[in-house]
Amino acid sequence: MQDKLFSLPVVTQITPYLSQRQVGDLPAIVISHPKVRAAITLQGAHLIAWQPSGEKPVIWLSDKTPFLPGKAIRGGVPICWPWFGPAGEPAHGFARNQTWTLSAHDENDEGVILTFVLESNAQTKKLWPHDFTLFARFRLGQHCEIELEAHGDFEATAALHSYFTVADIAEVEVSGLGKTYIDKVENNVQGTSEGKQRYPGRVDRIFTQAEDCSVIHDKAGQRLIEVYHHHHSDVVTWNPGVELSCSMADMANDGYRTLVCVETARINTPLRSAGEKPARLGTTFRLRKKA
Repeated sequence: MQDKLFSLPVVTQITPYLSQRQVGDLPAIVISHPKVRAAITLQGAHLIAWQPSGEKPVIWLSDKTPFLPGKAIRGGVPICWPWFGPAGEPAHGFARNQTWTLSAHDENDEGVILTFVLESNAQTKKLWPHDFTLFARFRLGQHCEIELEAHGDFEATAALHSYFTVADIAEVEVSGLGKTYIDKVENNVQGTSEGKQRYPGRVDRIFTQAEDCSVIHDKAGQRLIEVYHHHHSDVVTWNPGVELSCSMADMANDGYRTLVCVETARINTPLRSAGEKPARLGTTFRLRKKA
């Protein structure tokens, strides 16, 4: 699917490196730069591809996601805000289903910088009674940096729900997760670990004392993906396992085999935005060859 993104017809050529194209029924900004290829849909300011030059795709995207207005995209980096999980409707908040505006862009020899904005409107106020302005900033090159900035007077939970491509989940280990977690599969029981996570089946855990960097050891893919967490309180890791994968209409039955989610989050300590002090949540991805 990701290779197809870069061969889609151009609707508008914005700059030499940026173009607007149509992915299914959703408009997207596609980046084709000597240092990086990437794509972000206007719905959700949703990163659906990031691939440094000479590397295989880093971001996982389902071949079965429908790309329909108002329908959540399966894969990429959904912006979950102003709540995480089933705290409201829709699940994981409305930011990922709303249409954002590309408000600024810049480019240089190292990559591109994009800013998207979403403001409260009649539809969002039916779901959440607050005025807000959200900015999503992307710095895309050999590294991928994402920052969410929220303006207004409120508390909110949030996550950058990052899906990563791996060669074989059976040979994946994620380190740097800290010792304590809440197990969503086991009815929110609290557990302890050595800060590492393997994926023998379905995994859905909120790590509450994670380090500032989690490392995805993709042994079969012979690479490491470093996930840096900024302004976070929690890190979530998720893989649906075979049974849930088979039950999801927007994922292939074996989709779980090639993905792992490591999410920068503010769940147990909500984001607080007030007056001239916006709330922030950010993440950075770096790719390393396995030694």
